[in-house]
This record gives sequence, C-alpha cells and structure tokens, in this order.
Amino acid sequence: MNGEKYNSKRAPQAVGLYPHARKVGNLLFLSGVGPRAVNEQKIPGVKLNKEGGIASYDIAKQCHSVFNNVKYILEDAGSSWDNIIDVQVFLTNMKDDFKIYNKIYAEYFNENQPCRTTVEINALPTPIAIELKIIATI
Repeated sequence: MNGEKYNSKRAPQAVGLYPHARKVGNLLFLSGVGPRAVNEQKIPGVKLNKEGGIASYDIAKQCHSVFNNVKYILEDAGSSWDNIIDVQVFLTNMKDDFKIYNKIYAEYFNENQPCRTTVEINALPTPIAIELKIIATI
C-alpha cells in the first residue's frame, strides 16, 4: 500500500498528476508546494513578461503564500504546522532571496524548528521563485 492520498480545496491544484500529500504510517509527505493561490491564475508577488516568464517578483509575498499553502494542506490532511519535522526549500535565486526568505522562515518556525535543507535550483515548473517539500507527523 502506498498510503492514503490527500488534496486540499484551500491549496492550488497540482500542476501534474500527484496529490498534495500522502500519509504512510504516522508520516505525512507533502508534494512540492509553491506560492500559487487556489483558483487564481496570477501568482502572488509575480509579474510576468509577454512570453510568460518572470519579469519581476517579490520573494516575501511568495514566501508568505507558500507557507499558507503548506498550512492548508497540513490541516486538511489532519496534521498541523507544529508537526513539521523536515523542510526542503528550493530557491531559484539564492544570492538575492535567501536573506529575505530566511527572515520570514524564522517568523513562521520560531516555535517548531524542523530540520531544513535549502538549495538553489535553475528553475521550477511554473514561474515561481520558491517551493517547499515537507514531511510532518500525523
């Protein structure tokens, strides 16, 4: 058995064929979560050029939106923010965005301090600058 699948109606629809989360034993594995808002075409903090690429973006707005999406998925799957045990963060611009992201991260994770890995990647599947991969208990 591959575990029970969960999808949140409060988080944006996946951009591929995968659930928002999957429960295996007492662990909840979240698929990559970005800043898109549910039922919205516009990505918070992102201005696109004519070709659909990123013209400019606000990493702070994207961080807050990602963290809200994670919260929705966790809660709708029966877990909570305090149950997060591991965070993998993917940034497309470590040099410019890490300091802002790290400050906002500290606000959200002041009490619960899960393990964390932050890596810079070349691109994400949609025109966003941050994505999180989460493991939590349930």
